[in-house]
Formats: sequence, structure tokens, C-alpha cells
Amino acid sequence: MNGHPKPHSSASAGDKLVIFDTTLRDGEQSPGAAMAIRQKIAIAEQLDALNVDVIEAGFAASSDGDHDAIKEISRQVKGSVICSLARANERDIERAANALSGARRSRIHTFIATSALHMEKKLRMTPEEVSLRARTAVRFARKFTDDVEFSTEDGSRSDPDFLCRVIEGVIDEGATTINFPDTVGYAMPAEFAEGLRKLRERIPNSDKAVWSVHCHNDLGLAVANSLEAVRHGGARQIECTINGLGERAGNASLEEVVMAVKTRRDLFGLDVGVNTAHLLAASRAVSEATGFSVPPNKAVVGANAFAHASGIHQDGILKARETYEIMRPEDVGWDKGALVLGKLSGRNAFRHRVQELGMHFRDDEMLSAAFARFKRLADTKPEITDDDLRDIAFGVAESRTFSA
Repeated sequence: MNGHPKPHSSASAGDKLVIFDTTLRDGEQSPGAAMAIRQKIAIAEQLDALNVDVIEAGFAASSDGDHDAIKEISRQVKGSVICSLARANERDIERAANALSGARRSRIHTFIATSALHMEKKLRMTPEEVSLRARTAVRFARKFTDDVEFSTEDGSRSDPDFLCRVIEGVIDEGATTINFPDTVGYAMPAEFAEGLRKLRERIPNSDKAVWSVHCHNDLGLAVANSLEAVRHGGARQIECTINGLGERAGNASLEEVVMAVKTRRDLFGLDVGVNTAHLLAASRAVSEATGFSVPPNKAVVGANAFAHASGIHQDGILKARETYEIMRPEDVGWDKGALVLGKLSGRNAFRHRVQELGMHFRDDEMLSAAFARFKRLADTKPEITDDDLRDIAFGVAESRTFSA
């Protein structure tokens, strides 16, 4: 395979936040979200257009279908690094290497659980056996690629002393990215970031790897934990998915992570290479492929993300969009924000929309009469349509002078 792939960016490593998308692997673990190979290829191409740094295209050893999808994605997608997950054993790693063989830039992501609970109840292995398995796996993976990521599954519930020993060992064996997961969404933001910071301080060779986080949303904190780990823990890679898709309650949402770092550059000071104008298209592609609809109030890509119903807000938006919008709709793929006319709307928004439809009131008296009809109608239905506005305007025109 190729030498160590560098995620595309002109920024230095310290100024760059690597976006690792796992929609096609962890996202597909959402019950009911399984995708056909052609759908996975289409989403991978969308992710490549989005310019994500790493695409975790699947888990090659999990099924022939996943192996073949990774192989085809590796052949077709040439911008992003293509990655396969692999358990810490030779069979999984060889299967991943085979699937990735056609990739221009590839990564093997190997993992093993490190919490006492998982080691005893699931793996039935001693800590010494787990530590040895981790080192052996990374050493074996390095035979196929210089870009090896190692994850400590259930890391946020693992003993810090044991984590230090395991991570120092795998870095010695050549792991270039260390991923610290909150596998079951248990951690709180400050606690999670502090745990990561202490690991980086205590491990002598921690500077030899990029530190990553992979957070689940069981308590609704996946994005918060990820961002806190970047800002205060020293993480420089976030593992995330389109629409926050993923096991159980999902993963950190890629669109929210990216736009938070871009919008609050004053806090993060990091470069993100994602082409955000493609975020909405990627969200819709994943929604269509999985059948999982996007809630209208979903940040960034939900139908209401840039919709304004309050009259006070609508008036502010018409005067200066930045009064109530911290991002430009166009920057994430929307044409523009929407003023949703209803019972909370004011005169300014009503007049603005009527004028957009090509109709103009001659004086304030006509506007007041039309607005009164609008408010009466708005009390009877949740949203006023353009046809309703036309009926109101022409109704007023029957008895008053009105120009259209």
C-alpha cells in the first residue's frame, strides 16, 4: 500500500482539525440503516465532494458486502483517505488491507476494548493480554500501510493508568492516530476533555500521534464532548457522521461539528477543510439512502434551521440577517433563509413577502386592511401560503385601489 497519507490541507498539523467521517461504518450500525453497495458508493462520492479528510468506508471483515463496498470505494474515490475498521487480530487486518488495496491513500483502523468491564465480560482477557494484542495488531497493520489508527474501545470508562501503558505501546509500534472514544456516551464534556489532556501529558511519546475522539450521543452530548476535547483536550481529529447517524442514539453530527469550529474560529483557531456548501446535499443523500428523515429542527441541515416565524425575528432578519443568523444559509447549501408567515408574523414580514410576489399596496391604509385579514386567517392555520397572500391582496383590491 501507499505511504503515510496526509489529509489534504495547507495548514500545519497543529492548526488543522481532521474530519473523519464514519457514516458508512458506524452510521450504518443504526438499526434499519443498512445500505446497498451502490448507495454506499454514492455517499462516499458525496463525502469526497464535501472534502472530508478520512472516509471510514466500512468494516471489511464484517461481511463480503462491506469488503466489496470498501474495495469499490477505494477504487473510485481519490480525494479522501479511505479507511477500514478492523479488530485487533490478523484476519481482520488482512481483510481490511485487501479491501483497501486499490486506494490512493488508505488507513487501517484497529481497536480493542480497554475498560475493565469489557475486558472481563466481553473479551474475557486479562489486561496484559489486551495490551499485548493491541501492540501486535498495530505492528501487523504497519506491514500494509504507514497510516494506522488505534482505538481504545470504551476508553472513557477505562483505567487511566492502563490506558497510558496501552497507548504508549501502540505508538511505539507505529500507530499514527490515537482515538479516545466515549463509546457509550457516558462522559461529560469537561470530564472527557480533562481525561484526554491528562493522557497526552502522561504518555511520553504522545506527540508522535494525532489524537482523535469518537463520541456517542446517548446523553445528547456527542458534539459537546467532541468540541470540548478539541478545545481543552488537544484532540485534532473528530470522528463523526452525517446527520449524527450511528449506533443507538447516534454519533457526533459532522455538520454541527464543522460549523461550530468554523463559526467560532475565535475560540478554536483551527482550519477545517470541509466544503460546507455541500453539507445539505450530503445530509439529503444520507437521509434518502437510509430512510431516516432529518428532523425539521436539526441544526444546520433541518428544514427550520434558517426559518423564522416570530415577527420580531423576521423584522430583524429583513433589516440585517446577522441579527438572528450566525451562519449564512448559502454557506451550508441552502438557497436562503425563509420567513415563515403565521400568527406570530409582523407587518414588515407580511409586506416584504407580498412585494416579493410582485404586489404593492398604494398606502398604509390598504396595508393595514390586508394585514388585518392576514392575522385573522393566521389564527386558523399554522402557516400562510403564497396563494393565501394573493387571495388576501386581491380581496382588498376589490374595494380599494390596489396595483399589482
